[in-house]
Amino acid sequence: MKPEDLKSPFVWSERHVVIHDRIWYIPALCDYETFAFPGWDSAEIFGNTHPVNIEYCSGNGAWIAAKAQENPDLNWVAVERKFERVRKIWSKIKNKNLSNLLVVCGEGHQFTSAFVKENSIDNIYINFPDPWPKRKHEKHRIIQKPFVAELQRILKPSGIFTFVTDDAPFSNWTIKIVCANSGFTPCYEKPFYITEYPGYGTSYFEELWREKGRLVRYQQYKKMV
Repeated sequence: MKPEDLKSPFVWSERHVVIHDRIWYIPALCDYETFAFPGWDSAEIFGNTHPVNIEYCSGNGAWIAAKAQENPDLNWVAVERKFERVRKIWSKIKNKNLSNLLVVCGEGHQFTSAFVKENSIDNIYINFPDPWPKRKHEKHRIIQKPFVAELQRILKPSGIFTFVTDDAPFSNWTIKIVCANSGFTPCYEKPFYITEYPGYGTSYFEELWREKGRLVRYQQYKKMV
């Protein structure tokens, strides 16, 4: 299957929340109240009670598709706002027959606050999100206090939140915000990150920035019991 083979199940004027063909569509500016989340173990999502892992800002899905293929006993949720990228993840699901991978086509904070239950997620990953480097654009960064509070809410006790970036200012921003949340404790001592993580997996952006000589920072935070 090619990415362009994926067609939206509705026209924009009739947009609604729906799970269709391994994609959970959560359009902006529509009524979320009419949709009832069936549960991760429902037949239309995973159909089992295996641990659930979420990656936000999944891009073209290279990292999470590889993880899903390597770990068939784990469930994986890719959250990506841009439809063109969702298409690429969907094609990987089809071509690799990944029944343990679901794509959420929607905004991460909205999806989380509206549908994800407390203490229901085993691990959370954010890999190379847009750093929005200009000060006037900092409000657009995915890491904000309200969103971090949501991540802490949905993680199971002792669950791990992993954040990966090549952007040092964004890394420092994230350290400050997450460490200010009393529900998280950093897994690494100061400076609260490591620069090598064997076996973590790779993605388009990691390969790109490493080729350019950029230092990659891996940060992990554990939810307090």
